Amino acid sequence: MIAQALTFWEGDNVSDQVKEREVKDVQTLKALADPVRLAILNALYKRDPGALSVKEIATELGDTPTKLYRHIKQLEQADLIMVAETRLVSGIVESRYRTAQRSLRLSPEVFASGSSERPEALAALLAAMDMIRSDFQNKYLSQELEPIFAPDGTPRYSKFSHFGMRIRPERLVRLRNQLGGILDELAQEGDCTDEDAVDVTLFTLLYAARPLGSSTPTSRTT
Repeated sequence: MIAQALTFWEGDNVSDQVKEREVKDVQTLKALADPVRLAILNALYKRDPGALSVKEIATELGDTPTKLYRHIKQLEQADLIMVAETRLVSGIVESRYRTAQRSLRLSPEVFASGSSERPEALAALLAAMDMIRSDFQNKYLSQELEPIFAPDGTPRYSKFSHFGMRIRPERLVRLRNQLGGILDELAQEGDCTDEDAVDVTLFTLLYAARPLGSSTPTSRTT
């Protein structure tokens, strides 16, 4: 269940892109273990099948190009992104990048007990949380977020929940499948092109832990 906690989806196919890449090696996990690099990947997935220059990525992230070059290099060395095209800009060769795969997910193997990649897998998950936290904070402070409540006080768009409870393993599996079904449905729908469409971020984390002295897992959902 946790293996899909770091997942990107995109729609249109590009001939030399891998359809799905399952990450299980240390080098790629280390490349993913940084919120800035994840934000770069996210910006490129949003633009796919097009490509972006480092300057355009920096504009998308509200950062400066000089801060992104080393991150771009590490993503390229890990074969997570590729040069899609080059062009001359004021006499300088400018590279434009896109993702090397249409979808990306972490292999269940990296989370297995005793796996040598387990620390790097955790770092990648924590980086994803940091990326979401930073993006939410920036949009909240800049008042870019759609109103959480309508004028009459009823919930409008956003939803925040954090709870824990004890449930049976079979109910936990059903809950995990229900969440997965929603994500799969959204991935199949693809981006909406209507004028009133809004950009949505959905981050899910479901995990189960056994209480001390017990063999029964306790679920947590955020």
